[in-house]
Amino acid sequence: MALVASAFTNQVLAQNTVIVGGAAMYPTKDIVDNAVNSKDHTTLVAAVKAAGLVETLKSAGPFTVFAPTNAAFDKLPAGTVATLVKPENKAMLTSILTYHVLAGKYSAADIAQAIKKGKGTAEFKTVNGGRIWAMMQGELLVLKDEKGGVSKVTISDVFQKNGVIHVIDTVIMP
Repeated sequence: MALVASAFTNQVLAQNTVIVGGAAMYPTKDIVDNAVNSKDHTTLVAAVKAAGLVETLKSAGPFTVFAPTNAAFDKLPAGTVATLVKPENKAMLTSILTYHVLAGKYSAADIAQAIKKGKGTAEFKTVNGGRIWAMMQGELLVLKDEKGGVSKVTISDVFQKNGVIHVIDTVIMP
């Protein structure tokens, strides 16, 4: 039972290292250097490379990244990812990926505080200029996108040297 439950909670090791996708996420590494080791984020890493965002996400930041898992990308209509990573669709892919990024470092506690201040909902501006809304569903932190789609945060507070990652179960769309 404990092993099943741990899939949806942070597995904290020494020095605040969290396990994501079977790999340790070290707070001394940047977002990209950690993400490439997660077996649950191979699609996201490929998309970041195709969009030319590697250097940006390796920079000082700080950034808050809502990182969709491979399973989240699998929920998209068949062929969507293959189409988005084509060079001619780089602008659209970049827009979608930067919609998952906030400028600044927002821990789960920071987001929860903003939700409380907003009387149940907090609005955030993404790097692509769009808006997302955060709210609680019981104990779960959820995001709502501009199209009305909802994504759950499955692992929060994966701290990096240039920000924080929150793993999500659905791709959010601008």
